[in-house]
Amino acid sequence: MPVAAGLAFGLLLSPMGPALADPKPTLRQAKAKLEKLNDKADKVVDRYNTATERYKEAKGAYTKLNDSYKRKLATVADLRAQVINMAVNGYKLGTDPTSLPGLISTDDPSALLTGLTLAGQISKEEAAKLAAFDRENRGLKAERDKAEQALEAADRERDGVEKERSEVMKLISQQKKLLDKLNAYNPGNPRSVGIKYTGPASGNAAAVLRFAYAQVGKPYVFGGTGPNGWDCSGLTQAAWRAGGVSLPRTTWQQWAWGASRKVSLNDLQPGDLIFSNGLGHVSIYAGNGQIVHAPQTGDVVKVVKLSSYGSGLVGAVRP
Repeated sequence: MPVAAGLAFGLLLSPMGPALADPKPTLRQAKAKLEKLNDKADKVVDRYNTATERYKEAKGAYTKLNDSYKRKLATVADLRAQVINMAVNGYKLGTDPTSLPGLISTDDPSALLTGLTLAGQISKEEAAKLAAFDRENRGLKAERDKAEQALEAADRERDGVEKERSEVMKLISQQKKLLDKLNAYNPGNPRSVGIKYTGPASGNAAAVLRFAYAQVGKPYVFGGTGPNGWDCSGLTQAAWRAGGVSLPRTTWQQWAWGASRKVSLNDLQPGDLIFSNGLGHVSIYAGNGQIVHAPQTGDVVKVVKLSSYGSGLVGAVRP
């Protein structure tokens, strides 16, 4: 065979490089990509949840202080009105510094009270009471102003994290597409009654696991706090609430909350919180080498083997 003909024949039999390669990812590649997406989504969702909780706390503190400030302000205003009324009834209008024009124009409450006391319009006890109210009012206003600044800062933080929320939504979209390709998307059932817990837990932990097992089959929902869907820390928070313990909202906050309650992964007991994926995920140990958790988008609350976490374990907390 001539060299040119042989070369042409060889080219026909040889792969043509990327042009003939299968553009679809293999099952293994798709699963690996999905795992990375899940890990990334866990962390971004937790940051968003944390910022939202900080905003709620700041807004609550501001509202409480502002309401108290308004009540105190009304009380002080009423007392001042009574003082002015006393002056009107006791003196004729004139040039006296404690007369009505002087009372209305003063910007210094302390001077006003001192003048009234010296003029015999109010007793020292009344003046002391008014002065105390005025001091308390000014201090409360300062606190209210601080709370307002905290609220503004939290609002800015939430606005910033809204960008991350957008990123989460994009990640979720990518996750769903991959799951569809793998034919592995599980929408779950928001009305699922779960399964019965029959493990070795007792006391508060038994109540926790009964609650968590009753959620099995419900969908994972970004930011979900129930009752129709959960994210990982939303589930652990609600489950331990059923056990009489108040946990913070997010995975990072729950880990920090448990700083003095850490336990060895070799000494786990039912009800312990298990943290993984760089603190991006939390689950509940159910005993017998199993955990119950809300995994990620496209999945449902489920019971799985602890060993399925592999090398991603960070630590455990016993509430």
